[in-house]
Amino acid sequence: MGVLFDRCADRGTATRVHLDRPFDLAPERGTDYTVPQLAVLVRDLAGRLTAAGAGRGDRVAIVKDNHWDYDLLACAAVRIGAVPAQLSAHLAPHVLAVLLDRLRPALLVTTTALLEHCRRAGHDPGALARTVMTLDGPAPGALGPDDVRGHDAPAPRSRHDDDPLVVHHTSGTTGVPKLVVHSTRTIIGKLARFETVRYPRIGLRRDDVLANASAFAHGRTFCWTASVLCLAPRALTILSRADPDTADPLLRARPPTVVEALPVAYVRLRPLTRRLDHAFRDVRLFISTYDAVHPPVLRAYLEASGHRAPLWMQGWGQTETGPLTFRFHTRRSTRRAARPSGDRAGARNLGRPVPVRTRLRVVDPDTLRPVPRGRPGLLLARTPACALTYPGEADRWAAKHVGRWWSTGDFGIRHRDGTVELLDREVDRTPQLSCLRTEDLLEDRLPQALEVVVLAVPGQPPLPVVVTEDGALEVEAWRRAVAGLPPLQPPTVLTWDLLPRTGTGKVRRGALLHRLTGRTETGGSGRWT
Repeated sequence: MGVLFDRCADRGTATRVHLDRPFDLAPERGTDYTVPQLAVLVRDLAGRLTAAGAGRGDRVAIVKDNHWDYDLLACAAVRIGAVPAQLSAHLAPHVLAVLLDRLRPALLVTTTALLEHCRRAGHDPGALARTVMTLDGPAPGALGPDDVRGHDAPAPRSRHDDDPLVVHHTSGTTGVPKLVVHSTRTIIGKLARFETVRYPRIGLRRDDVLANASAFAHGRTFCWTASVLCLAPRALTILSRADPDTADPLLRARPPTVVEALPVAYVRLRPLTRRLDHAFRDVRLFISTYDAVHPPVLRAYLEASGHRAPLWMQGWGQTETGPLTFRFHTRRSTRRAARPSGDRAGARNLGRPVPVRTRLRVVDPDTLRPVPRGRPGLLLARTPACALTYPGEADRWAAKHVGRWWSTGDFGIRHRDGTVELLDREVDRTPQLSCLRTEDLLEDRLPQALEVVVLAVPGQPPLPVVVTEDGALEVEAWRRAVAGLPPLQPPTVLTWDLLPRTGTGKVRRGALLHRLTGRTETGGSGRWT
């Protein structure tokens, strides 16, 4: 990864990169790049990191606003032999302090605004790193851009394929995220390399225009950066913010043929599908990871595409394992995707395990013995792409293993046809119903809902939270939506900005439950989180 951009530039990769805003680390360089220009930027960053005192074996923590320059900084750190740790700026200051304490980085790369925000909250991240470097200007106790600019990068430094390469963190929906260490073998050799094959229909082509609206601090985009540069599409469009008004002119200027985005980004950009001559008219392939996308959103994009037979590829996996299953949606399948229980065409059907590389097993969460197909249980996985450890939490890492199997912490069903249906996180489950399946059904019955979240409340019926544009919901519309469902509490209706979310847009269910009820206990054991 340290010489990825150099090698692609030397190979003559002609991909053009277009940004929705300049990189935070190079605001003066604009929004359009060639691959050779990106290679020069990575080498320049490697020189800056070296001037700041980072070197072989050091951990370099990166915390900044969301943008693809997260991965450029990570590649620069890898180039000098360091181990980058990409941490989301969405983390609360006290949570960021916990993760930095576990990392104890030699260098913290951040921005003046984030540094000041954390210090005002009483958590100085600079106290947990040997050196602090800010990207956008001077700050007390930190090296600024002028202090490190203009230094030559050292020669690239290699490492063993099984040595630590990069550190990411999990989404953190249930509390403080876990830090996850991957090696070159796991995240590049087993994950990125798998994506560099030009598979029929789903493989990236040289004439594709790929738009990506993701959370660039997370492991998915580090892997994506490696694979997409090797596949060399015609153009990349990077969206650092899922704002329809900002994204619309950028996407219209170069209509994408492939789109990869966070589920929450698809929700926020959905209004664009209703505009005349919209930007998604040429899309042949939509890709989503991190979380399932609700059926109304799937249908909106697939129906909006002017392609004869557009596909939606949904991946399910974890930071620790990478993708475990793939599922494909079509216009036809999404029209029946939100039927009541037992429908395997629904959005919560995750498809089948990745061929050759992944095995899945469903076990009783108490006895850990396998259960028959068709019965719910705890999902276990085996994959050679599994990460190395949790820094600072080795005991927790060991506790997630069941022999040679890895506990995903998810509760689901393995059907007789081999497909896997996700019911709930084990910590969030309730005996009355599947919260996730019920959310899909309610969203389908409530067109005005931007999102529905069903929270398990021990000893009580589940609590539904309905998100609308104006925070209002008609009583009669709700009565029709819950017809035939198990008992639910009266809905809490909120606007979008009132939901606590992670950096990947997932709802922090525990935080939302505590905010609404004052309770913190959950329906599951929490043993596998």
